[in-house]
Amino acid sequence: MSPTTDGVVLVEHLDGVATLTLNRPGAMNALDLALKEALLVALRQAADDRAVRCVVLTGSGRAFCVGQDLKEHVAGLRSGGPALGNTVLEHYNPIVTLIATMNKPVIAALNGVAAGAGASFALAADLRVLVDTAGINLAFAGIALSCDSGASWTLPRLVGPSRAKELLLMPRTIGAQECLDLGLVSRVVAADDFASTVRELAARLAAGPTLAYGSIRRAVAYSAGHTLEDSLAREAELMSVTGGSADHREAVDAFLAKEKPTFTGG
Repeated sequence: MSPTTDGVVLVEHLDGVATLTLNRPGAMNALDLALKEALLVALRQAADDRAVRCVVLTGSGRAFCVGQDLKEHVAGLRSGGPALGNTVLEHYNPIVTLIATMNKPVIAALNGVAAGAGASFALAADLRVLVDTAGINLAFAGIALSCDSGASWTLPRLVGPSRAKELLLMPRTIGAQECLDLGLVSRVVAADDFASTVRELAARLAAGPTLAYGSIRRAVAYSAGHTLEDSLAREAELMSVTGGSADHREAVDAFLAKEKPTFTGG
């Protein structure tokens, strides 16, 4: 499918990869109402499209996403508009749920700084590739807000509760190398290699066993809030699903034939 060429979210489909690009470069991809609504639609479509086997979320311009559009937010406060909690319920929560739970892998390609809700979106993805000139800022407390978009759930699981509270209570831009050292990102790459690294990683995932990837995502998320006994039972359920899949049969046949399997995602 040809990519969209306008709008606040650009969508491109290529060889099983759906690339969603936040496209408000002049505002550093700050999340105004139009962008949040468009992103939610694009994520739902990608999640439901069986032809999409990997999703890449990235930004245009010099930022990935700096979080809530504060100009729009302040205007709403002055005019007596909806409380900030409304957009958390209507937009941020479903956006993060889709990123974290759709039945296919998601890569956050951090082309620039990720701050506030933008950082939270990135943390909800499976893999994060960060350009070496950028960083991550859990900026909420700097504007006297609590954290949102799943930061209270994802961040402690990546860096531990103590470090998570430090980063949230005393926000700063965490440089690329420190992000890698802390485990906030999967890879840090030079700007010249950024696009090709993301492309190669997405292509690898898109050619893999999509149902198995989605089941692994679900198992990991489930185990974070359940006992070992319950998690073992959930693993058994998902093993039953993937064990009966076409991709599993293909993999076994290819193994016995000493060939490389070709996965179709089912």
